[in-house]
Amino acid sequence: MKFNAKKETENIIVFIREYYKKYNLKGVVLGISGGKDSAVVAALFTKALGSENVVGITLPCHSKDEDKTLAKLISDKYGFELINIDLTNTFNIFKNEITKLGCFNEKELKNSDINIKPKLRMSSCYYVAALYSELKHGTYLVAGTSNKCELYVGYFTKGGDSTYDIGVLNNYTVDEVIEIGKYLEVPEQVLFKAPSDGLSNQTDEDKLGVTYKEIASVINGENVSIETKSKVDRLHTNNLHKFNIPVYERRK
Repeated sequence: MKFNAKKETENIIVFIREYYKKYNLKGVVLGISGGKDSAVVAALFTKALGSENVVGITLPCHSKDEDKTLAKLISDKYGFELINIDLTNTFNIFKNEITKLGCFNEKELKNSDINIKPKLRMSSCYYVAALYSELKHGTYLVAGTSNKCELYVGYFTKGGDSTYDIGVLNNYTVDEVIEIGKYLEVPEQVLFKAPSDGLSNQTDEDKLGVTYKEIASVINGENVSIETKSKVDRLHTNNLHKFNIPVYERRK
């Protein structure tokens, strides 16, 4: 069945409006990375709530200047407020404290360095959401920007981009997000930009070792090579722990 971007977009907008009405909520805060997912989420919330109730945040942390430029392009397109919180010095201060634990080489620190950045970013989003809730006299939520392909293989950071109050792309593959983005007229240089975290100088697909199209094919039960299916299945299985926090049930 052909993907109906118009119908799906309208359904998401209704979902957002109904949820906000049910809980008497006011606005939304989200990180704007300069990539397709955050751009589409920002566009959806702008359509659903009005641009005056959407706050985008750029959160540079030893990242590319292009990300801020593209984020500005998105905010100008949809008319929502865009603020900048530079986390570079915060990250550097944290790293300086870590040196007190010992001398570590770059390889040993690589994953820790990458993973602390989205956690700093999400903490910033929640700080701003709490601040705007006070200033605007109504609750602001933090929106997630993960898509179905990322979630399936566990490509997110626990306590970082996995933490949010409302998610609207969780059940859409990357290709479907692009179709929604086309319908919402997201600028092409953002919509077709190679997905990356803006933190590690690698694309998402380079880090994963598989393409998002291949992940979607596995999710949809389509034919892929044995090697590809094995890679995707391994990523999925190895990251299942990210979805559930085990809690010991006290014995009676």
